[in-house]
Amino acid sequence: MGVLEPLVGNIRLFNMLAKNTKFDHRLEHVPPDIVSKIAQIDELKGRWITGAELSPQVLGRLKRSVLITSTGASTRIEGSHLSDEDVEKLMRGIDIKKFANRDKQEVKGYYQLLENVFDSWKKLMLNESAIKHFHKELLKYVEKDERHRGDYKKGENRVEMIDAAGNRIGVLFDTTPAYLTPKEMQELIEWTQATLKEKKYHPLLIIGNFLVEFLAIHPFKDGNGRLSRILTNLLLLKEGYLYMPYISHEKFVEDNKPEYYIALRKTQKTLDAKQDDIVPWLDFFFTILLEQAKMAVELLSKEKVEKLLTKKQMAVWDYLQKVESAGPGEIAENTNVAQPTVRQALDKLMRLKKIERIGQGRSTRYRKL
Repeated sequence: MGVLEPLVGNIRLFNMLAKNTKFDHRLEHVPPDIVSKIAQIDELKGRWITGAELSPQVLGRLKRSVLITSTGASTRIEGSHLSDEDVEKLMRGIDIKKFANRDKQEVKGYYQLLENVFDSWKKLMLNESAIKHFHKELLKYVEKDERHRGDYKKGENRVEMIDAAGNRIGVLFDTTPAYLTPKEMQELIEWTQATLKEKKYHPLLIIGNFLVEFLAIHPFKDGNGRLSRILTNLLLLKEGYLYMPYISHEKFVEDNKPEYYIALRKTQKTLDAKQDDIVPWLDFFFTILLEQAKMAVELLSKEKVEKLLTKKQMAVWDYLQKVESAGPGEIAENTNVAQPTVRQALDKLMRLKKIERIGQGRSTRYRKL
């Protein structure tokens, strides 16, 4: 036994190095258009860091809005039917009878886990125990997943495409066999940890590789897609992309779902070939990251006030742009927004110097500046 232990250790080390070489090979020859997108994303990242002057109150409201938007988008990608408004009601404790328990359970788990990532990302680490814990938290309300929460898959699974109605419309690719999953996850995480620490490649390349490989392994029986988007937020925050809580990454994925599936499929089908090609995935991933970064920088402009408003607040603002002036009751009647919400929207628009108040008491009206 004493003779075999070093041999087994050397074999494991050799296999890990071989795997690492494969990851490295993917990132050593990145085409110029990918490099250009990284440079643009980082330029916008710098503008956010140096120019962010939004008040804590505004950032807090943006974060709450993104939690709703991201939860709705990420769960709909996987077949949920809840709108953002449904998600908001659910998280306020209002039960919605017309939706399946599974949809409501998945929404609650995603919202709470993403909120924890946004609030505690500095303390959170990328390792196997953390990923398993995230999975357990993601599915902690989903009754059907109780037996496998936080555990790698015991049987085989596939990545399937889901249409807008929540129907399965095709298999994207077969995933790593269950018996190889612990080994491949360990190798992927160790390589990602070491490479980020060494700064061997740009962090966006390392994160992009981690995500596509994580989805290829598909380590859990269910919840892999949702968990990959939680991990996207965490990894990008830890690498300094600090606007993640204020612009929904998940919404960009949902809005480009066909392209998301196509990019995954193009890359995943090459991963076991001699010449694997990660470029289709990186191109898609960096395209939506670039759009996300652009929108983040737009928030810094006072002229982009619309980005700071909720859907109902936006309805109030739209109405006031169409009329000479209006009172709260008239606005509520014409926008189908409750009067308390109308008054909150009016207060916000006044603070943003978009409207002014005319008169006092019951005769108070508001008009656009």
